[in-house]
Amino acid sequence: MNDELVAKIKANPNYQELVKKRRSLALKLSIFVLALFYAFILTIAFNPAILGTKTGDGVMTIAFPIAAAIIIISFFTTLIYVKKANGEFEELTERVKEEVKDELDV
Repeated sequence: MNDELVAKIKANPNYQELVKKRRSLALKLSIFVLALFYAFILTIAFNPAILGTKTGDGVMTIAFPIAAAIIIISFFTTLIYVKKANGEFEELTERVKEEVKDELDV
């Protein structure tokens, strides 16, 4: 790919919108998941008795369902990103490709 084509793509308003939206969503989802993980770890570090609370008469503590929920939530945040990537982000990518297709060596 030549420098002129790269400059044209970077100057494209659809490309700039794509980068902005993709970066924003990734940052929001990452901060959300990291906050969950760090809250769990900080709870273990500073107040382990909370997570050591037994559930019912069994031997399982409350920590296991909370940890499982964090993993499931992480999975769903990935699904949210993939859905956006295959929908809105893909449409923007196609618009950019359409606008520069004359210069692409396909």
